[in-house]
Amino acid sequence: MRSVFFAGLLSLASCESSLDQINDNPNDQATIDPKYLLTYVSKNTFQVNADNMYASRMMIGTDGENTFQYMKWDNTSFEVYTKQLLNTVKMMQEAEKINNKNYIAVGKFLRAYHFFNISLRVGSAPYSEAVKGEFGITQPKYDTQEAIMSGILSELKEANDLINTNDKIEGDIVFNGDAQKWKKLINSFRLKILITLSKKTTVGNYNIATEFAAIAGSQPLMTSIADNGELKFVDAADSRYTMFNNSGYGSSLYMADYFINLFKDRKDPRLFTFAAQTTGAKENGKAITDFTGYNGGNPTSSYSDNAELITAKNISKVNDRFYKDPTNEPSSVLSYSELEFILAEAAARGWISGSAKTHYDNAIKASFTFYQTYVKNPGQYFAGFDVNQYLATPLVVYNNSAPLQEQVEKIITQKYMTMFHQSQWTSYYDYLRTGFPNYPLKPGVPAPFRFRYPQSEYNYNSANLKAALSSQYGGNDNINSKPWWLQ
Repeated sequence: MRSVFFAGLLSLASCESSLDQINDNPNDQATIDPKYLLTYVSKNTFQVNADNMYASRMMIGTDGENTFQYMKWDNTSFEVYTKQLLNTVKMMQEAEKINNKNYIAVGKFLRAYHFFNISLRVGSAPYSEAVKGEFGITQPKYDTQEAIMSGILSELKEANDLINTNDKIEGDIVFNGDAQKWKKLINSFRLKILITLSKKTTVGNYNIATEFAAIAGSQPLMTSIADNGELKFVDAADSRYTMFNNSGYGSSLYMADYFINLFKDRKDPRLFTFAAQTTGAKENGKAITDFTGYNGGNPTSSYSDNAELITAKNISKVNDRFYKDPTNEPSSVLSYSELEFILAEAAARGWISGSAKTHYDNAIKASFTFYQTYVKNPGQYFAGFDVNQYLATPLVVYNNSAPLQEQVEKIITQKYMTMFHQSQWTSYYDYLRTGFPNYPLKPGVPAPFRFRYPQSEYNYNSANLKAALSSQYGGNDNINSKPWWLQ
């Protein structure tokens, strides 16, 4: 374990110019100030994930068959254990030496975040014995998905109890040391986990609806976009926007028609911040705010068919700001807007009292505020726009009295529309659990429920992996096998 840790530190030191001042105690060379580890782990945790943009029918490729676009992915990676979780655990250990409870609390949040995503990708996974190589556990057992979800809910409860305003949080590039904002994120993320488990009634010893109501009714939650759990980018080495100078974005990535049409149908100007005009629209002098100047490709068609739209000058690229602007808007793992959608769904399901419409409206308003705040020159996109009028339009207006499925569809569709380059794989997981929005799929190619386990696990932890496969999926490591959370 120690050799792996030092490998992580070498990566940390070489990649992060701001972390050059790692403590070097000749008497204890495994010691490091937790603030440096917090910076390192946060920077990597909050990045944009583009693969989800293909799977979620937002973007398409035109220079080859993208496995995510065509729902043909295979093995995932467990490198998060060595790159993120190992350094998170080390941060918590170092925090214990200096009796700083806040680093431990934030570490519990980061652990919960990563284990949540690992489990959603595969199902059962190493959890209780994970990242314990220094204690001689080099082949950790697999915990069930239910045990992982229950465990991280307990870790987040502990984190909420630990966070305080006395212990400093230095090296914090997310909230600049604001413990109260971390507390809001921790509790809001507890709600995200619970709503993700909406198909279940209980998880471990938790009744999902009851626990949700208890947290929502008694704990501090995000109240504005200032509370977003997000990474802000700056124009400096190793701190620029994730996709800055990405050659694929500049050459072969285009918008999916499914995603674009949701905005065109609703006359939603957020479209102009995501997509570029078609070449034909530019040549014809159409205004940036003319919805007829935008068109996407079919995510289920062959990439060569979509390439023909380029020749016809009738397909929109991803807005060039995503690869030309070194900063762009922040990247969130959980935003205030997403939280309000979560609360809207909980209200619609009867988990909490209050109006689902109020939360839904708040979520949409927060999304517009976010883009009007962070996108450069927002006036060119949003001039004359009135969000209250938008909320009253037929395809957007919310009806608290509608059947539950209609309410959930309205919520999840609008939630999906806020997640271009945001919240990583959330929109895809929402689709798997609710069926909304109704993704276009190629006949005979269903949307996968999960990823296959990494080849490295077959090589080095095969006995535990095979036991987990046997108990979950009848021994078959198949992307179409349905994990516990969706049953």
